Amino acid sequence: MSNLYEEKFRRFLAEHRVQAEVLSFQQSCHSVAEAAQAANAAPDDFIKSICMVDQQGNLVVAIVKGEDRVSLSQVAQALNIPTPRLATAEEMLERTGYPCGGTPPFGFAATFLIDPKVLEKETVYAGGGSENVLLRISPQEIRRVNGGRVVRVRKQVPYLGSVVQR
Repeated sequence: MSNLYEEKFRRFLAEHRVQAEVLSFQQSCHSVAEAAQAANAAPDDFIKSICMVDQQGNLVVAIVKGEDRVSLSQVAQALNIPTPRLATAEEMLERTGYPCGGTPPFGFAATFLIDPKVLEKETVYAGGGSENVLLRISPQEIRRVNGGRVVRVRKQVPYLGSVVQR
């Protein structure tokens, strides 16, 4: 079944002349940890496409670094809307055309928000249409293809201060 998603995604990449490398694996790349192991890359090199639904039923996708979490309130503030909710796995498949765990950062209708931290990397790994496929791509190319708005959407990490051992 995932081959159909991969084929569909590869067609999108070709039709839109996306500059990226598609990497297929035997093992699952559903989580950042699994994907990092499969690609033999650092977790810091990965991004996630977090799908949400606003009160009008519109799809909103926040793209954040793999180690970051999305702040729903930051998304709401950026779009000047009530706080959206996370999409269910069924909604993700229905609205993006791709399964949860393989959702690419473009290729479907949505409002895309890209956290500025994503743009700090020269190359990142993203979902490639199925749980066994990754996309190796520059963040600038993602932005070109999805037309995303760059805005902070990651959660604040609490400052814990420095730990000094004596």
